[in-house]
Amino acid sequence: MDGHYWFRPARFWKWFAFYYPASKEGWIATGILLATGVAVFLFGESRSDSVSEALIGSVPWFVALASVFDLLCFRRGEYPDWWRGGTTGESSEKSE
Repeated sequence: MDGHYWFRPARFWKWFAFYYPASKEGWIATGILLATGVAVFLFGESRSDSVSEALIGSVPWFVALASVFDLLCFRRGEYPDWWRGGTTGESSEKSE
């Protein structure tokens, strides 16, 4: 990777990370995915009798969009150094 990352990781709790947009491309990709999620919900809501039916019908699409976002973050985002070294934040490549 050339050092131009679309997303940066933020650590929360003990083992989990959240990626946030760090560049214009990251914000555009996030906006497109959120707009797609809203459009999927509104399309499902227009064809259902209740909001709960629309949510149930939209969940598989939301899971798919979240998977696409996760893949995009891992491919175009910065890899967290603290994942390599466990909870201490040290690198796993220790010199002997």
